[in-house]
Amino acid sequence: MRLSPFRLHRPTTVEQASELLRELGPGALPYCGGTELLLVAKLGLTEFTDLIDLKGIAELSGIQANGELRIGAATTHREIERSPLVGEHSPSLAAMERQVGNIRVRNVGTIGGNLCFADPHSDPATYLIAAGGRLVARGQGPARKILVEEFTRGPYETALTPGELLVAIEVPEPAAGSGLVHLKMAFNERPAITIAANIAVRDGTVAASRIAVGSIGVAAQRLVETERSLAGVVAVEPSPEALSACAATAAQEARPVEDANGSIEYKRQLARVLFTRCVRTALADAVAI
Repeated sequence: MRLSPFRLHRPTTVEQASELLRELGPGALPYCGGTELLLVAKLGLTEFTDLIDLKGIAELSGIQANGELRIGAATTHREIERSPLVGEHSPSLAAMERQVGNIRVRNVGTIGGNLCFADPHSDPATYLIAAGGRLVARGQGPARKILVEEFTRGPYETALTPGELLVAIEVPEPAAGSGLVHLKMAFNERPAITIAANIAVRDGTVAASRIAVGSIGVAAQRLVETERSLAGVVAVEPSPEALSACAATAAQEARPVEDANGSIEYKRQLARVLFTRCVRTALADAVAI
């Protein structure tokens, strides 16, 4: 496919990029790795007059740790999975990133680009909801923080306002006595379902949890009722009946849509099975710490 002519802009600050987005209007698209943009462009699903290359903005790159991880939005998946800081502070994040796409995608694609594209089939979104992640957005004004579960408004739609950029991702350090696990089932490298469970254990039972499911509906979602159902579940050798009841709650609370990956009921069954596996592993990790 041949692309229509477009202008390329290379700002060096967030403010410059924001101003360009405002001046150029809806025909301007920001990009960094470009993996998602190339995909939709090949399919003829996008039109743009201007591209704004964000790779030259230093503020959007790098990984820092100060009690929590702060990851620049332009950091590639490969950089995250190989980062010693990530491995030390949040090994489950590195493990999740190793499952994203394939090595070519991870070498080029960025975590910010993945989140901003808002594809319903996303590994990072599900994981970051369970991790309690926050997103830092900024344009011409002061920065604001957005919970990951509130960022995606629907397929390919986010909470960013005109002229605003995703600047960084903040990932809290895992709490003592907790386990954070991300599991998925994928068809052709795209997840058909993703489940993430972040479970804290106190005195042998579940004290708190954050559960997220993604890739079966229009956006990754937090399962609040399921979290409530897990409270008090015995951590060591939990009863099959207790986990089955929680899994049924998760399947009911999830909002799957029918598509090429299966029917709604099929996806609910996937949620039951993967939820149970994910929670068992998270409980074992929490108890082992």
